[in-house]
Amino acid sequence: MSESSTSFYRLDERIQRFIWTEGWESLRDAQEAAIPLIINADRDVIIAAATATGKTEAAFLPALTHMLQSDELGLIVYISPLKALINDQFDRFDRLCEQLEVPVWPWHGDVSASIKTRFLSKRNGILLITPESLEAMLCNRGTSISTIFDRSTFFVVDELHAFIGSERGKQLQSLMHRIEQVVGRKIPRIGLSATLGDMNLAAEFLRSGESTSVAIVESRSSSSELKILVKGYEEPLVIIRSGNGDDEEPEPATPSLIATHLFKSLRGSNNLVFPNSRREVERFTHLLNNLCIQQQVPNEFWPHHGSLSKEIRAETEAALKQQNCPATAICTNTLELGIDIGSVKSVAQIGSPPSVASLRQRLGRSGRRKGEPAILRGYCIEDAIGGEASLATELRLNTIKMIAMISLLLEGWFEPPATNGFHLSTLIQQMLSAIAQYGGITMSQLYTLLCAQNAPFSCVSKVNFITLVRYLGQKEVLIQDSSGVLLHGRVGEKLVNHYTFYAAFVIDEEFRIVVNGKTLGTIPISQMLTVGQRILFAGKTWFIEEIDEVQKTIYVIRAFGGVPPSFSGSTGRTHTQVRQRMRNLLESNDIPSFLDEVARRFLAEARKGYTARNLGHTFFVDQGRVVYILTWLGDAANEAIACLISWRGFIAVPAGPGVEVLKGKYTTEDLLDALIDLAVDDSPPLDILLADVKNLQREKWDWALPDGLLRIAYASLYLDLEEALKWAKQIAAINTR
Repeated sequence: MSESSTSFYRLDERIQRFIWTEGWESLRDAQEAAIPLIINADRDVIIAAATATGKTEAAFLPALTHMLQSDELGLIVYISPLKALINDQFDRFDRLCEQLEVPVWPWHGDVSASIKTRFLSKRNGILLITPESLEAMLCNRGTSISTIFDRSTFFVVDELHAFIGSERGKQLQSLMHRIEQVVGRKIPRIGLSATLGDMNLAAEFLRSGESTSVAIVESRSSSSELKILVKGYEEPLVIIRSGNGDDEEPEPATPSLIATHLFKSLRGSNNLVFPNSRREVERFTHLLNNLCIQQQVPNEFWPHHGSLSKEIRAETEAALKQQNCPATAICTNTLELGIDIGSVKSVAQIGSPPSVASLRQRLGRSGRRKGEPAILRGYCIEDAIGGEASLATELRLNTIKMIAMISLLLEGWFEPPATNGFHLSTLIQQMLSAIAQYGGITMSQLYTLLCAQNAPFSCVSKVNFITLVRYLGQKEVLIQDSSGVLLHGRVGEKLVNHYTFYAAFVIDEEFRIVVNGKTLGTIPISQMLTVGQRILFAGKTWFIEEIDEVQKTIYVIRAFGGVPPSFSGSTGRTHTQVRQRMRNLLESNDIPSFLDEVARRFLAEARKGYTARNLGHTFFVDQGRVVYILTWLGDAANEAIACLISWRGFIAVPAGPGVEVLKGKYTTEDLLDALIDLAVDDSPPLDILLADVKNLQREKWDWALPDGLLRIAYASLYLDLEEALKWAKQIAAINTR
């Protein structure tokens, strides 16, 4: 170990010996910086460093040193988003901690009761736990929480970015806060992540209201060489005959071509392939397995997504870890986080990723071996231009979006965490959980616990809190006894006693598409829906006649004639910075070196279409029945603009880089007038703005929110009214000169 490493010599001698035995030549820069910040256990710390740069050791080496130097062995609570990650970390810690005589305790649904009982008798060492198991502990062992966590020295939150801005993240904030309230002191928090777009927002998440006191460690380690190839594939033009709409969806031709390239490029090494949906994971796994059979070679391609059993996922993970047998996983974001899957040679991305942050996280799995580059293969699919091509096809937006995301990745930009959500769904869960923990609690005590200054739900006013409690009483979720204590109601008691209660999030649900009593299939819904809206499904255009939110069903009729909807949705929600970069690419002459011949052609065609439509100087695209307003803003702003335009009497929905508006009796001039009016008039209250919007119930407990609070919760998570109105004012200024 280098003599210049002062941090190394601050570690416990037994840890120093372990490091020498492991043959470490030096500490990483993040470890050098983090050790003095953590070792005294007197502050919160965020460690941001690329994958495989020693973040976990940067946290645990000084945390263990502090614990070993104390008079009494304490407890480090490690919180992970995944059970599989806990299992990996248990194997990782066990060898070191055995030498230190520090017990390591995994705790999740698959861990035996005997291990949990032994932990409860000792209550020291390292506890590896998920938020859901922590929730269950508070609900079911409320009277013992003080005893269990009294000796806690740290909360360590792994994959911090996976929690920020989500219901699960708000749950985690609340759980840590509630434990601190019971033990009567702050427990230092350590956040670990490879992908944090805004360190100040991340610090605010880690310690609400006290972000300035959070110490931040950002690794400056140089990354490995990066090799990128983006290949373009054109789906042949298919003529769909008009009729009753019952003809089958044509099977796309490009997946088999992409699978053939993957087969040739990936065989013989370990890789990850991300096709962006579970259905596509199954499609490409099937195609690649068939190629192995046809070529009479052993299968190297394995599926991995959330709908598969844990046994099948474990088989894929085990295949990736085998050193002598190459394996490639076709996966969703289930393998995006830090599960130990060994060394991965390359990452393939089919279609644009959900976000730049997601792309960075995925690419971080490649190029871990010293001297090996990280490799990214991107595959863009575009429909052939012909007939009544959509605007998205003309502008080759699938390709443009991927190029934009890669260019932002290369510049080191990725999306800042979303921290403005009210998360009222999770507030309901935490109210019920706190009642279970304390065996009953007054309304005043509950508000102080969860909603007071610096508490997890401090954005909730007393008026809204009282409104919520009363509504939950009407739904029999809560009751209040004669002394004023809140208890579980008839409905609430059933919910809390069910095993599904402990998770704050809901698995993404899909809506059925039904025409004339026949189910066409299901689609995930990530944006608002309105009656009269056109949607693209199974290669055809449909009008929405009715939306049944309870049954998760959309009733449609065929829409014949005219161009199809240009934008049929995508994975994830796109940030304004990505859309602005897409526009910049369309207005530029630069050609990225990582594009193949077809992708370069797509880029040229996109720029030609952009210029032909004069989109550098106009934001309206009139396509007969509909008008596209190209804002080049993110999804949250576009959804807000769509709501504001709908309030003015139009049928408008967010659509890719803009908003689609059904003209009906209106003209383009009427639409421009409406936009100018938006810039000068006051915005309506949310009750009016979202009155006709369906499918607002996105989160697990949204069904238990009164309409007014449901609209507040939805707007806080999905609408950016400020950015929308700023854009409207810019348009008004240009058109009123």
